Parts: sequence; C-alpha cells; structure tokens
Amino acid sequence: MHPHLSTADEALAWLEANGIRRVELVFADLTSVARGKILGTASFLETAGAKMPSLLLGLTVTGGEPEAVFDRIFPQTFPDMALRPDWSTLVRDPLAKVPTASILCDIEARFTAADGQRQVNVAELAPRQLLKQMLNRLAAAGYRARVAPELEFFLVHEQRNADGSLQVAHGMSARVPHVESSHDVSSAETAASFAPFFDDLWDACEVQGIPITGYGHEAATGQYEVNFGPGEPLAQADAVFRFKRLARELARRHGCRATFMAKPYLQEPGTGMHWHISLSDVGGNNPFTDSDGSAHPRLRHFVGGWQASARASIAILAPYVHSYVRLQRPDAAPASAEWGYDNRTVAFRIPHSDPANRRLEHRLPGGDANPYLSLALMIGAGLSGMQQRLEPGPETSDRPAVSAAGALPLNLAQALDEWERCPIMLETFGAPFVELYTLIKRHELDEQEADPDFALKHLLDRS
Repeated sequence: MHPHLSTADEALAWLEANGIRRVELVFADLTSVARGKILGTASFLETAGAKMPSLLLGLTVTGGEPEAVFDRIFPQTFPDMALRPDWSTLVRDPLAKVPTASILCDIEARFTAADGQRQVNVAELAPRQLLKQMLNRLAAAGYRARVAPELEFFLVHEQRNADGSLQVAHGMSARVPHVESSHDVSSAETAASFAPFFDDLWDACEVQGIPITGYGHEAATGQYEVNFGPGEPLAQADAVFRFKRLARELARRHGCRATFMAKPYLQEPGTGMHWHISLSDVGGNNPFTDSDGSAHPRLRHFVGGWQASARASIAILAPYVHSYVRLQRPDAAPASAEWGYDNRTVAFRIPHSDPANRRLEHRLPGGDANPYLSLALMIGAGLSGMQQRLEPGPETSDRPAVSAAGALPLNLAQALDEWERCPIMLETFGAPFVELYTLIKRHELDEQEADPDFALKHLLDRS
C-alpha cells in the first residue's frame, strides 16, 4: 500500500525495509509523458535525487526541439536541472518484476535565457510546480480546495480497420472474446468482459494510493470512465498522471491499448476529464454557501472567472489540433462556455447537492489535457473571478447549451491567440510559462497540420 511518507529519512528507511532495488525518478512535462530516469537504490540513497538536461521542459509531444524555444528560453548549452524528490509521492511500482519504487520530483534550476537578457527559473515552467504555486495563492486568500476527477479513455486494438480507423478492443474475460458491435452504453456485461484488465488496474491503483472508486462503460464503443474519490488537488493531479501510465501499460499487457486521445472515433463521443471542485475557508465552511443555505455570490463569481477566461483556457484544456474535433459535437462535449444547474450540456455545471457540499463541475478538459495545468487553470481562474467579483452570463439549466455568445475557439490557432492576451491566464501561470507554452504549441501546430495521421501516430499513447 501507499506508505504515506513525509521525510527523506522515512523514505530511505522504507526503501531498505522493503528490499527496493531500483528507484524511478519522474516529473511531468507539458504533455502526459513521464520523463526521468531509474537509479539503483544504492545510487539513489547516495544522491537522493538526479540531474537531467533542462531542455526536457522545452520538448514537443513528439520530442522535437522548437527552434524558437532554444533561441529565446533554453540555452543550447543544455544546462542541468536538479530533480528533487517529493517524499510523500514515493510508491511501489506494482508492475515491475524487480522490486522498484517510483517517486515524483520537482525541479530546481536557474540559468540565463538563450536571449541573454533574462534569468530563467525552471520552477516557473514545470506543470506540477505551477499547480503548487496556485495552491499557495489560494491558501493566501484563505481557501483550500478539494477536487475529484472523472476520467474517460478508450480500449482499442493495435491493428487498424481497412479504412485506417481504430478497432474497438474485444473483451478478454473468456476464451470467446466479447465483441462490442453496437453502443453498449453503461453495459455492465461489456465492462465485466474486461475484468482481467480492470482487476489488475484497480490493484495497481491501490498500491500507488490512486483513489479510484469505480468504473463503467461510457457512451461510445470501447469507452470507459473511471471515478476518483475527492482529495487535495496536488495529490489528485499526481493520481491522474500516474493512472494514465498504469492504464496504458496494463492494457498493452492484456493485448490492447488504452488511449486518452480526445477523439479516437470521429463519429463517437470523445474523451473527457471532468473535474468537481469545492472550497473550504479557514473555519471549514463552504464559501459557495451563504448563511441561509442558499448559493453565495462567490459561486457565481467563481463561474464568472471561468467564463471570462474560457476562450483562452481551451489552449490548455484542448492542447492539440485533434482535440478540437471533440468540441465540435455539442451533444457529447460542451461547445460553449455556458453554466447551469444539473445540465450536462454546459461547460460549467452546478450539480445538485446539500448546502455543505455545494461544488462546481468543469466539463471542458479533454482526457488529453495535462492534469496539473488543468487544475492550476481552474483554481486560478475561479479565484480571480471571486477576487474581481466577475459576474457570469445568464444561467442555462432548462435547455441544451448552444449559445453563440459563449462559443469557444474552433481550433488550436485561435485558442493560442486568446491564450497569449488573456490577463487571467497571465496572472495564473506567469509570463514565462505563457511564452514557453505558446512557442511549443505553435511549433506542434505546424507539425500536426503537415501530417494528417499525426493524432493516431503520436497521440494514441502520449495524450
């Protein structure tokens, strides 16, 4: 089980007591790719960390090195950055044959930018540390957050159909595989046919302290959703980051592939990563609830911050050209930045709940979005909304959300234009990250538009 360690001495004692022979040190890049290295335990005990080239934070999803990034930000001398373990994240690797542990790292490095004019602090560019900075800002305002994700993914076969499309994975519970030939929405039988995969996945999640509470078949063929119990935002982002790795590797071991790309099938609903968010103040009270039990104006203002930054935030929540195909089908994903009560067609939903548990659901992120950046964005934009008392547009609770006034960008190029000039995004992430993200994504934009097979070639396993 997850050891729940808090100091280096506790962590090192746990490694020795459990006969751990290797330690994997990883950090999250701008995508869902875990980057890092594996050390023998003796070497890890000696160094309690590692060094890697800082250029790793300037890579595209394909591992490319955009010229603009290395002309303006990262020096071509490729200076080192230090990986500093977060001891609370030390867990056993449940899939390794040799006793192995895995630990998430923050990054330390400062150097002169490639343009020779600025000092770069790598902590301002690393997704996990950006979320930590946002949580510190939230705490300074007197609040704490609890969040719970709902994460969707598809199980597919390696072999494609004759037209180049993906094949839906067949169930694996019996000698005769279960074939999903039509939409088995919420089918317990279809979900049960993948029991060998989900049993192993659930067991692996328990070892790593990933708080999944259930799973089920979703609306599209081959699509599944996993629910997480509520928790502290950084731990939940860590959990999603690790869950994706476990799902992908275990699917491969069971003869199929798990993918979080936004739209594996163009005629089917896409992959979402919805987040439920609640706040508490220093007294443990819900700031979204007034003294008489009604919704406090802060709830509207939080939504107002989301709405005011929605067109820019899509650059994070839909990070690839392919991601926008998901947003162009309003019956399966929000197509405009509207809000309302218990309405699953809006981007920002207020689920029915008692006053003490009043919360919001952000439904824009795709399964291909970075969980750290997504949460930093949601918390930062909502906090800005409360602090500036931003009022949202009219509530949409009794009809499908199709408002042209809240229309989202139609493609990544439009979203990046909004992202660069949005004051809430600048306040949330800071100018250094806004610049880096823009340069990387504009380079990827050119790559994706030049290759019609980019999504299946590069995003199937990396989104």
